[in-house]
Amino acid sequence: MTMTSKPPPARRLTVTGLVAIVLAIAVAGCGSAALADAEGPLAGAAGIASPTTSTAPTPTVTPVPATPAPVASTVPPVATPVPAPTTTTAPEPKRTTFTMDLYRPGDFVAQYTFEWCVGASLQMTINMATSKHESSRASQKALWKMAQARSSSPFGGSNPRGWTASLNDLGIGPYVLVSIPTFDEALQVAVEAMRATKRPVGLVMWRGRHAWVMSGFESIGDPKVHDDVTVTGIRVLDPLYPHGSLAWGSSPRPNELIKPVRLARQFVVRDTNLSRTDLGVPTGYLMVLPTVA
Repeated sequence: MTMTSKPPPARRLTVTGLVAIVLAIAVAGCGSAALADAEGPLAGAAGIASPTTSTAPTPTVTPVPATPAPVASTVPPVATPVPAPTTTTAPEPKRTTFTMDLYRPGDFVAQYTFEWCVGASLQMTINMATSKHESSRASQKALWKMAQARSSSPFGGSNPRGWTASLNDLGIGPYVLVSIPTFDEALQVAVEAMRATKRPVGLVMWRGRHAWVMSGFESIGDPKVHDDVTVTGIRVLDPLYPHGSLAWGSSPRPNELIKPVRLARQFVVRDTNLSRTDLGVPTGYLMVLPTVA
């Protein structure tokens, strides 16, 4: 018998084999693509086109300039000058003639004896400073004795210290005994005191031997408004009127306005060194001065 050989059966492609082939092809393709990405396009063999890799376009980025940090200025700041405050000084009031007169008719009282000038001066001060009216001899004697008791005088009389103390004890004050170095300054002090208190000023005359009362004055400028004034006249009451003194001069009429030069003839310095009574004040022009309480 003739044997006919059969061709071997075709090998069936299994699922496993198919998967292996597909995997091999896939691996070969990934290798080329990976190299192209890494090294750039390949120069392919003849007849074989190099694989084309599609590269996404690179977006254009416009750089944003950084915000510069603030630079400290080296130029020193210019200080704006502050104007000094303007002080406005009110103009001084115009100086005009100022007159003050405390005297009323009947206020003058003459001294009844040549010793009682302080008693009479106390009466006249009471008359001008209060609503009372003292003019009797008995009243003058009592007031003189009151001043005498407060004077401690070695001569048994009344002096400026007793005069001052009596005014205060009578409730007319306050009064103080003062000594002013110069005549002009004494006038300034006197008019300022009278203007401020509206009370008379006692003037110690004849180097401390006699008493007058200043009842008013006239000046250029008001002592209450201006720092200094020019005293042009002084009104005085001399209880020795009309007798006057042969040594010192005549007595002005009651409440007569006299010039400073005339007052200066009798209103003179009391020298403490030449006096036998210590009044507790230095050498100068003595006044029994009203003060503000």
